[in-house]
Amino acid sequence: MRVTLGLALIGVLVWALPERRPGEGGGHHGKHHGDAVAPDAFERAGVVELKEGQRGPGFRLATRDGRTIALDDWRDKLVIVNFWATWCTPCTLEMPSLETLWTRYRERGLVVAGVSVDRGAPRAVLDPYIASLKLTFPILLDPHLETAGKWRVTGLPATFIVKPGGEVAGFAVGAREWTSAEMTALLESMLPGHRH
Repeated sequence: MRVTLGLALIGVLVWALPERRPGEGGGHHGKHHGDAVAPDAFERAGVVELKEGQRGPGFRLATRDGRTIALDDWRDKLVIVNFWATWCTPCTLEMPSLETLWTRYRERGLVVAGVSVDRGAPRAVLDPYIASLKLTFPILLDPHLETAGKWRVTGLPATFIVKPGGEVAGFAVGAREWTSAEMTALLESMLPGHRH
C-alpha cells in the first residue's frame, strides 16, 4: 500500500468526476449567493475544478489526543482536506504552506484538516514529525486508509477543497504552494461570507 500511495500519480479517480472544463458554464452560479468563481482561477492555482453539487464522503476520525472530529463539524467553514503521510516527501515539502494558510485564514472561517494515512498511526513517528514542522492545524488519523479509500485517493499528497455547506469545489494531487497569490485568490473567493 505504501508503494501504491507513494507513486504520486498525476490523476485521481474521484467520485466527483466529471471535472469542469475551462470556460464551461461561465463559472459557478449555484443557488447560493456569492458562489461565482472564475473557472480559470482554479487553473491558475493548480487545482482541478469539479462540477457543482459534488459532495465528499463524510468522515469521523480520531485525533492524536483521542478526540473525534467529523467533516460535518466544519459545515460552515471552507475546509482544506489534505491526505498525507510522514514518509511522503512532497507532503513534507508543502506542510509549511498549509500551516501558514491555516494561521492566516482560520479566523476568517478556513480549516486545514491534515488526514494522516500512516499505517497504524504510530505516535512515535507522528509526534516528532508534527513537532518538528510546528504544525498546529487539526491532524486526523486514518490508520487503515478507510477514509482515503472512500475519497478514492490514489496519490499523496491529495488535497480537496470543501466549500461551506459541504460541496467539494476541486482537488489537487501533489504538493502545492498554498499561500501563492493564485491560490489565496481562489480560496478567498470561497471563504464564508465572501461577497463578489
